[in-house]
Amino acid sequence: MKVSVMFFVLLVAVSCKQKKQSEVDRSTDKKDLQFKKGNFGYDKVFLQENYKNTLVLESDDKQAMVVLSPELQGRVMTSTLNGDKGESFGWLNYDLIASKEIKKQINPTGGEERFWLGPEGGQFSFYFTPNSSFDFKNWQVPFAIDTEPFNLVEHNKASAVFQKEIHLTNHSGTRFHLDVRRKVNLLSKDAITKALELASKDYQAVAYETVNTVKNIGDFAWKQETGLVSIWLLSMFNPSPETVVVVPVISGETDILGAVVKDDYFGKVSSDRLKTTSKTIFFKADGKSRGKIGISAKRATKFMGSFDAKNEVLTILEIALPNVSDGYVNAAWELQKHPYKGDVLNSYNDGPLEDGSQMGPFYELESSSPALALAPDKSYSHVQKIYHFKGAKEVINDISIKILNVSLAEIQNAFQ
Repeated sequence: MKVSVMFFVLLVAVSCKQKKQSEVDRSTDKKDLQFKKGNFGYDKVFLQENYKNTLVLESDDKQAMVVLSPELQGRVMTSTLNGDKGESFGWLNYDLIASKEIKKQINPTGGEERFWLGPEGGQFSFYFTPNSSFDFKNWQVPFAIDTEPFNLVEHNKASAVFQKEIHLTNHSGTRFHLDVRRKVNLLSKDAITKALELASKDYQAVAYETVNTVKNIGDFAWKQETGLVSIWLLSMFNPSPETVVVVPVISGETDILGAVVKDDYFGKVSSDRLKTTSKTIFFKADGKSRGKIGISAKRATKFMGSFDAKNEVLTILEIALPNVSDGYVNAAWELQKHPYKGDVLNSYNDGPLEDGSQMGPFYELESSSPALALAPDKSYSHVQKIYHFKGAKEVINDISIKILNVSLAEIQNAFQ
């Protein structure tokens, strides 16, 4: 009897130990599954832990998902096309977010699409106070588009609406009063296929559209002579050694259409990182060399994108076809002769600074609205769509040819 009791106690102890070990194993497995850096699940939980009002939009099958942050101006933080285990596409500044530090000039928390306002430089800049010189020490991102939250107006499983009243003074001293409304819609596969007129649905994708509306709530019209406003959207993505940005352009003579690409924002981009043909711009987006390019309204189409050959991801940015008669604000940090001859589309590749430090690595795809000459109570909406595709190579190749006018092989061989 004593042996039987001892055996029972031992059996229970062993069983409990095995159960606890099993629970630990399952917990570890679950943690490894959900919190592997680079996966969407990791980023989703990280953001939920650091921003209490974090929202998640998701498809019915929970494969396509997007994370939004009201605290960061209704920013799209990241997305995935394969659920929690899938790749997380948005670049996040984990250290800055976790530190809760508020920096003076800019808080580069990252995110897959953020709302900003242009122009950045020039006599009508919102980033330099009146009478200040265009030096980095004087550059200041307005708090309303950096650290202040947007109001969450409404949201559901596939959509969210944010709002913010903003008051800014430009470098020339003109005071602007605007109401900003930002709606983010997660797009279904049917909507993606229809929007891009694709021949097949045999792909994985996540896509969203943002409708960004600025309204003049002041008592005077915005005029060129005193400065105009533009809607500026910047998308930060994770690079790879094999990521190339692709920009289809309008062909034509430079004396009629101007330069194919502006490539001297931070010093001229070297030829081993930037290639142009009569129809396409190729720009290395590996996060290893700092540089930026811009495309004017006369050269831009509705699309730009990138292909990450390492992870086999095709990314597309879509806007409305630019109107060549519209003016676009100039971002140059100087008193400008032509303040309304700026770019419609831009791409930035991050890289080490002169002291060896680096914020990223990441790369950006950017779009801007026309310069907005709005009368009181008038508004304008700039719509941008971001698509990420994965799938059989022949299917993704067909999408690339249709939208970007080049094959995946042409993209991969651009810098060979």
